[in-house]
Amino acid sequence: MQIIRTLAWIVVTAVLVAFIAMNWTKVPVNFWPLDDGNYIHFEWPVGVVALVFFLLGVGPAWLYLRAVRWRTARRIASLENSLRASSLPPINVPAAATPSIGGTSPEPVPTPSSPES
Repeated sequence: MQIIRTLAWIVVTAVLVAFIAMNWTKVPVNFWPLDDGNYIHFEWPVGVVALVFFLLGVGPAWLYLRAVRWRTARRIASLENSLRASSLPPINVPAAATPSIGGTSPEPVPTPSSPES
């Protein structure tokens, strides 16, 4: 699967480089309107303009995807922890000795023994 992903990235990179190389002519970009009716004007190569606006469009979608993956990972970890906590066997705690009055320990109660023959 990693080879397919690597090949896909190589193809995408080759197409992007070819697009930028074929469209290296400079074009006017009107960036911001001014009060007198003119614009702040840049002349950039078409490939750079396309790459910048592509990255501006992909950025928010990528950030949203990262947030969703992070939230899902936290939810899965929380559910796994709650499942692990609920499936543990209960801990057998021995009954605590009752405190005696006066500081002496209670005398042991004799257990009934079988009658001797």
